[in-house]
Amino acid sequence: MPLRYVHCVNAAATGMTVVSNSFIERLVLVRERVSSFDEYPFSIPSIRNLYELAIHPKVTFFVGENGAGKSTLLEAIAIVQGFNPEGGSRNFNFSTHESHSQLCNSLRLHQGNRRLRKSDGYFFRAESFFNVATEIDREFPQFLGAYGGRSLHKQSHGESFFSLVLNRFRGNGLYILDEPEAALSPSRQMAMLTAMHDLISRGSQFIIATHSPIIMAYPDATIYQLSTTEIAQVAYEETEHYRLSKLFLTQKDQMLKELLGEL
Repeated sequence: MPLRYVHCVNAAATGMTVVSNSFIERLVLVRERVSSFDEYPFSIPSIRNLYELAIHPKVTFFVGENGAGKSTLLEAIAIVQGFNPEGGSRNFNFSTHESHSQLCNSLRLHQGNRRLRKSDGYFFRAESFFNVATEIDREFPQFLGAYGGRSLHKQSHGESFFSLVLNRFRGNGLYILDEPEAALSPSRQMAMLTAMHDLISRGSQFIIATHSPIIMAYPDATIYQLSTTEIAQVAYEETEHYRLSKLFLTQKDQMLKELLGEL
């Protein structure tokens, strides 16, 4: 049976071929829809060399250096799946600044056999969560109970994110997270692993862009590393985040001497 794909904006609204027990099973860059690979975002090496990626039914991580294309790819997935570019649930429809790329117009998502209801799922991006919190206060104050019962602006960044995870993430949903560690201490990142595991046991799927070697340690996951040449699947211990963190923690004095030029 041939695969069927859906193009841009709201993939969940279209009937798809049953393939796997997930919301998103695979993504494909429709290269004939790209007008030029010399223009952003298609000029980013990892995007230029993207053809298709399998999405893990539990957790998929995008890792790599700043500017490698992680957030750009994650944003496009969220838009294709029907989320607001600045974040929130699929009920959100606001814009403070039109800054998203055109990658979504060339990205197709192959759906699994799970159907996402409008209220099940969330797109979190650290850089615009302030705007989401403002929109909730202004347009949806009746839903504050789903965020811990008080304005997210009256909580610290870490508190507001954890209120989101513990109260708004109810399971059986698709959660697309862009650098969640920006709001979390190391101990809260560990608590995030526990919360993720609970949500996964209740039928959730996560797609996460992260720099955190703690969060990306979730054991049942696929890790894609975006580099200056490609997107490649890697083992946890092969990620630069793990190797550099381990090197620094086990050889701190030597690393500091090299970094601070004291050799």
